Amino acid sequence: MRLGVFLLAGRFPGQDDRDALGRASDAVVWAERAGFDDVWIAEHHFMSYGVCPSAITFTAHALGRTERITVGTAVSVLSTTHPVMLAEQVTMLDQMSGGRLHLGVGRGGPWRDLEVFGTGVDRWENGFAESLDLLLECLSEPTVAGTGRFDFRAVPMVPRPERRPRVTVACTSPGTIGIAADRDLPMLLGMDLDEAGKAAMIEAYERAGGRADNHIGAVLAHVADSREQAEAELRAAMPTWLEPGLKGYVAVDDRPRKPHDPVEYTEHLIRISPIGTAEQCLDRLREGASGIGHYILMVDGCGDPQVTRRTIERIGYLMGVV
Repeated sequence: MRLGVFLLAGRFPGQDDRDALGRASDAVVWAERAGFDDVWIAEHHFMSYGVCPSAITFTAHALGRTERITVGTAVSVLSTTHPVMLAEQVTMLDQMSGGRLHLGVGRGGPWRDLEVFGTGVDRWENGFAESLDLLLECLSEPTVAGTGRFDFRAVPMVPRPERRPRVTVACTSPGTIGIAADRDLPMLLGMDLDEAGKAAMIEAYERAGGRADNHIGAVLAHVADSREQAEAELRAAMPTWLEPGLKGYVAVDDRPRKPHDPVEYTEHLIRISPIGTAEQCLDRLREGASGIGHYILMVDGCGDPQVTRRTIERIGYLMGVV
């Protein structure tokens, strides 16, 4: 089983954005020292749920602080990013780091980001496949030209691609599953899905003809001296972060939306997630019914750097022992 760390860089009560980003940056170093295979950073705009607005920029910083661990974006949002510009950054970082970059991309949501960055709802609703194809071409070919919504004359890709970096697609809907399956790209599945939900997504991917089998599952993970202690710590901290954080998801238009209740969402994650002692967490991951062999653990459910480090180091120690 391959294990990574998944970071949201959430701002908890009493903290500022520097605290959140510093905690996430330090967690990258702790994860490498503890023996994790990879570490991933999320991307959000205009919200305290996660204060990293550019996963690829954070990735550059993380690669510079580490020597061995793979660093991934979870995810770079294609609906608000020009795929050629992203490809340039990815190729540069992948070559400079010796191939330690893993690019996760996603469609994102119908949020106000689309208005602020001028890409619009149509790009989100209808442009993901086109953006993804141009990105893949830029990561693979020495020269590219654009058509359709990305219309430009041929240009050389600099740095010149030597090999295509690993690319994974975040999937939350049948349409995105189909896009990933058509291109045989593995999926990144969210931590709100239980094992049965993740298994159903993989089954839908295979029905759509996808052949990749190296999918990645995100999960909340929290280690304490007992499951009871772990649950209590999460119940005390997570709703205080989720309540203001989830309010940051503001639709770009007047479409109806029912936000998560922070207490109910916390309870849902506690029910479906590996929580407790390190042994209990690893046993639950190994017993998972989804068939996934690569999990990335959201280890920062309390916003306390010492608690985050405790989870990383105890799981890492146990991985080294067993």
